[in-house]
Parts: sequence; C-alpha cells; structure tokens
Amino acid sequence: MMRRSAEVMMLASVMALGLTGCATKKYVAERVDPVNDRLGKVDQSQQGTQKQLDAAEPRINAADEKATSADARASDAIGRADAASKKADQVRADLRTELNDRIANLDDYKSVGEATVLFKFNSAQLTDDAKAQLEQLAGTQVGSMKTYFVAIEGFTDKVGPADYNLELSRRRAQAVQTYLVAQKNVPVFRIQIVGLGKDKPLNEQKTRDDRSKNRRVEVTLFSADAGRQAASVQTQTPARQQQ
Repeated sequence: MMRRSAEVMMLASVMALGLTGCATKKYVAERVDPVNDRLGKVDQSQQGTQKQLDAAEPRINAADEKATSADARASDAIGRADAASKKADQVRADLRTELNDRIANLDDYKSVGEATVLFKFNSAQLTDDAKAQLEQLAGTQVGSMKTYFVAIEGFTDKVGPADYNLELSRRRAQAVQTYLVAQKNVPVFRIQIVGLGKDKPLNEQKTRDDRSKNRRVEVTLFSADAGRQAASVQTQTPARQQQ
C-alpha cells in the first residue's frame, strides 16, 4: 500500500513538472516571441535605412562639392569686389590730390598750347581737319607732361534760338573731349568742358565766312610743369651752394 502511494506521488510530481514546462513555453511564446518579431522588424528597417543612406551618399557628396565650389566662387567675387573698391578709393584719392594741387598751384598753370576746331553748320561732328589739329595738340605735347589739364570751350554762330545753340555748343565740346579721351588717352579728369552757345563771338558775323569762324571749339592746354621745375631748382640751389 505504501509502495503504491509512493508511485502515485511520483506520478503527480512528474505531471506537475510537465505542466510547469508547458506554462514556461507558453509564457515564452506570449512574451518573448513578439519582442523578437519587433526586433527583427527594427533590424530590417535599419538595414533599409542604411541602404537609403548608402544610395544617397553620392548625391550628398556631389552637393557638398557644389557648395564648396559655390563658396569658392563667392569668396573670389568678394575678393574682386574688394580689390575694385580699393582701386576706386585710390582713384578718388588721386583725383582729390590732383584737384588740391591744381587749386593750390593755380597760378603755376600756364597756357602751353592752343587749337581752334571748326564745325559745319548745325553739326557736332569732327571733321578730318579738326581731328588733325587735335592730334597735333595732344600728340606732340600732352604725352610729355605730368601736371596739366585741358580746357574745352564750345561756341556757335548767332543763327537759331539761344537755348538750342547752347546745347549745340556743349555737344561740340563733348565731341572734342570724347576724341581726346578715346583716341589720345587723355584722362577724363584732366579735361574741363563748357558750352557757351553764341556768346563771345569772334566778329560781328555779317558774312557767311564770319559766321563759319564762330562755329568752333577752342582747346587750350595748361601745364604747371615749368613752374614746378623752377621751384625744384630754387629748392636745390641752396643745397648745392652749401656743398
């Protein structure tokens, strides 16, 4: 009897262990497997993201190269703009110096050359003879000067309204200025122009020939080189005497 009871107890223990094993497997199935499934999906998603990043990397590199190139071009443009600004500042400084010197030493400027350019009736076009005179004035004298300026005065005859003649005289003066700047390389800041219309006539304009002589532009070349050379000699003379 006691032996049978022991067998029953052993059988019960085995059954209990079996039930416990079944419960553990069920717990694993219910708790762990879903987690594993989610981890697997996350891993797949991560792999897909990595593939997308790998595929996008060439485009990112290309965009970075373009950005670097654009930045280099921008830096170069800024550099050129800065250089142009400095050059403009230098030109303005030179102009101010030139103007100050001209005003301070105005008495030193003397007329060293003149030319009278004639125009056809109601015209502001330079003739071949006019160009030849400007060529002689600028070509033989201006090139050797350091401190000079050119005064250009435009005139008309007495025919026509005063306001029209004033504008025509200005256009004639500008035609001479343009030729000197474009063809003879005279700096524009060294030229002063004015249109005086039919003021200051050369004669009473009673004849056609008289009127033709008033359709003119008077060009006068002023230079201070002679005055500066004299001042330089006066400054150096005492020093030479002391030697």
